[in-house]
Amino acid sequence: MVVVERLTQTISMERWSELDAVDKKWDAVESRLGFPPKKRYQALAGGFDANTIFIERQWESLAQMEAAYEKANQDPEYLALFPTTAGIVLSNRLELFSVLP
Repeated sequence: MVVVERLTQTISMERWSELDAVDKKWDAVESRLGFPPKKRYQALAGGFDANTIFIERQWESLAQMEAAYEKANQDPEYLALFPTTAGIVLSNRLELFSVLP
């Protein structure tokens, strides 16, 4: 079963300029750990503020996603990135979706 992971984040407007540099660090570590590439979107209109971003990635299976996160949660470089987002990312909301045929 293909799974889409979507992370919705609220970004501090005062620290928005720091987001790209931090995200590049996440990309490098996640890539090394076998995470699929992600796509990022910024809200333009609708029910979300402009300081909302959406990060999506598609996994071949829930088992693949679980294995990657288990590996990541044992990786010191991955774990060390969390404090770098403090104050930049104000909130996180994770959702998982199954892809319909």
